[in-house]
Amino acid sequence: MKPVRWTAHALASLAEREIDRAEADRAIAAPDRTIPGREGRQVLVRRFDDPVLRQPMLVCVVIDEDPDERVVVTVYKTSKLSKYLGGDAP
Repeated sequence: MKPVRWTAHALASLAEREIDRAEADRAIAAPDRTIPGREGRQVLVRRFDDPVLRQPMLVCVVIDEDPDERVVVTVYKTSKLSKYLGGDAP
């Protein structure tokens, strides 16, 4: 796997949105789904149980794929499982 570089914005988003870095790293390493994003980016999506909200959520990691590395642009979480996972979500 290519090296992963986090932008300052993406790191700040982890704290602001109360997302565990380990959950984001798991989404990068083994996403449940990869969705095409804007401007050629990819959105790596992985389901997890959010300890803050106490419900199933998705962590979404937006990356730019370069020839030499993957750049994490931003990260967010959502409860819209069916929107991102389609028929795979309850």
